[in-house]
Amino acid sequence: MRDSFLNKSTGKSAAIKRQILGLCINGGDFSIAEMSKETGTSIPTVTKMVSELIEEGFIEELGKSGTSGGRRPSIYGLNSSAGYFIGADVTRHHVSIAASNFKGNILEYVDDIPFVLESSEDSIARLCDLLKKQTCKFGIDEEKVLAYGVNLTGRVNRNTGYSFSYFLGEDKPLASILEEKLKTPVFIENDSRAMAYGEYICGEANKENHFLFINLSWGLGMGMIIDGRLSYGKSGFSGEIGHVPLLENGVICQCGKVGCLETGASGSAVHRIFLEKLQEGKASVLSAKYSRGEEITLDDILDALVEEDVLAIESIEEIGSTLGRAIAGLINIFNPELVIIGGRLSVAEEYLMLPIKSAINKHSLNIVSRDTVVKFSRLGKKAGAHGACMLSRSHMLNLL
Repeated sequence: MRDSFLNKSTGKSAAIKRQILGLCINGGDFSIAEMSKETGTSIPTVTKMVSELIEEGFIEELGKSGTSGGRRPSIYGLNSSAGYFIGADVTRHHVSIAASNFKGNILEYVDDIPFVLESSEDSIARLCDLLKKQTCKFGIDEEKVLAYGVNLTGRVNRNTGYSFSYFLGEDKPLASILEEKLKTPVFIENDSRAMAYGEYICGEANKENHFLFINLSWGLGMGMIIDGRLSYGKSGFSGEIGHVPLLENGVICQCGKVGCLETGASGSAVHRIFLEKLQEGKASVLSAKYSRGEEITLDDILDALVEEDVLAIESIEEIGSTLGRAIAGLINIFNPELVIIGGRLSVAEEYLMLPIKSAINKHSLNIVSRDTVVKFSRLGKKAGAHGACMLSRSHMLNLL
């Protein structure tokens, strides 16, 4: 499949083929006449393109239409075994990896593989080895992988292939280095946008055309689906909600500026606020550990939350209220159908949702917010890797 039109041809025929495949991805199965109508292409041309797609293994005949009376037309759809897509979601200390078939069904998923990506070719080589080994463990032949999708935090430009969080120099786009080592097309993406796309295709959004995805993890990011399309902005860096200077807390953000929203509404904010409260002498199930001088991690705090630790609850509620005020502003600007809360901290559930909704009710315009639903991610921690699979397929077919 790697030698198919997907990689070799950019002419009119290839464009029509991609259009047909995109139609099947978004709409399911079609007859030749339906494809002709939907694509605005003549029936003879569609017939020829479908025949070639069948020969190339991307489309298969699925039988006859169920309509009654007259000659029933043949129905065509995606061939699930045409190839596979591997999606990797790279977080601070772990990588989660998923595999999907050509039809977009997630076949395999593994999360929290220990790994720390660094800005070096050696580290990138180790990431590629990890992806290859996991693909093999999934029982997928490397030659059948059509593309890899890799999500990274921070500023990522998927068009140029550069990541400015893992930057190796002007002449070395990260995507190109990954492609050289994996010998397969690689599409890098910002993690929040990939999570939004995962929810759009196979999660809570259910293909709603206008929604915001809030990635509440160690940092704070946002992905946006606007008019049914993933929004990138002019330079490919949209969604940097975490670095909006909304707060007057005097805290220096990781970006070097003071008062960014991320310093008051993120996993790093919860971690800092919780430790400050411990330092003030407030009680917690983690007090003894703190007194011994042992490290307290974000996971420790979230585990304490499960035990209904009051200090952990207070810390989560504080960042929830701050985030809710910011979401109220976003609702006033975008008037979305849906706001999805995902990322590591979404496990806080109602401890987080109650202050968020309270702040939205207080700070948003009711006439704007009354049609907006706020939900937690259905995919949870799977959203990133699932989205990476779906995005790699859509990028390869030029559907974005």
